[in-house]
Amino acid sequence: MNLPRLFVLVACLLFATCSGSRQDTTTNGINADHKRRRIALVPKGDSHSFWHSMHAGAAKAAYELDADLLWQGPLKEDDQKMQVETVNGFVKQRVDALILAPLDAQALVPPVQAATQQKIPVVIIDSDLRSSVHQAFIATDNRLGGRISAKRLCEQLGGRGKVALLRYAKGSASTTAREAGFLDGLRAYGPKMELVSDKMYAGVTVEQATTAATRLLTKHPDLNGVFTPTETSTQGMLQALRTRGKAGRVKFVGFDSNPLLLNALQKGEIHGLAVQDPFAMGYESVKTAIAILNKQGYEKRLDTGVFMVTKDN
Repeated sequence: MNLPRLFVLVACLLFATCSGSRQDTTTNGINADHKRRRIALVPKGDSHSFWHSMHAGAAKAAYELDADLLWQGPLKEDDQKMQVETVNGFVKQRVDALILAPLDAQALVPPVQAATQQKIPVVIIDSDLRSSVHQAFIATDNRLGGRISAKRLCEQLGGRGKVALLRYAKGSASTTAREAGFLDGLRAYGPKMELVSDKMYAGVTVEQATTAATRLLTKHPDLNGVFTPTETSTQGMLQALRTRGKAGRVKFVGFDSNPLLLNALQKGEIHGLAVQDPFAMGYESVKTAIAILNKQGYEKRLDTGVFMVTKDN
């Protein structure tokens, strides 16, 4: 992805809108018509820029392909019960296809199995599922994202220093892969990169992440560098570093972006952001779902890319 496309994504973050737990049944201004293909997309959440951008991509594809997009997800990314109920609700509605970003790799297997038993094709996006019943998987190479984050952090520290990983939440396959990739990348730089903490979890909200980050910085006052694997954990760590007067002094690499994080990057408070392409995830997932329904060719595993954004580029 080149820099102009990044600006397009930022524009999507700023202008794409979604509302919490309601269904969005509009694509090109026409309400859901049961003669048209109804594509349900269930994200992990609906309150962060990442999901807003994904929604914009999915809506664009639905418009182009003359389908109805039904978008509904939990407000918070720890409301597993609501996500399961939402998927089950769409199965009962007999939607034509289901697109899902599972909050938990195991807990969402039964509702996905229920969908496939009803002959509803399922496309998994963003975070993998411990099952092979779905037809396609579209996501970032999250392990690679973690590795390039470790590379950036190690370069910023000159290959030496005390670093920490503030994890996201248990059960999330995408972030677990990022965390594993980061640890892989860190080990490749040898013993002079000292990992002092990798057992703490940020939680799913900025507020929870700020509290966890503050606790981490208090426990390790001599920390030289830190990595956070999501938009919310990155924003929480930024707030904690600012509060303690360490923003810019502790080398900091995060994952995902929004206008606030990009501004911090420009100011030198963040030293790198591993950026995905949620717009492409949404767009390609709807295209793939329609291709499956039309019995056309499609890619069963599609990598939508990840790259490191720095102040210099």
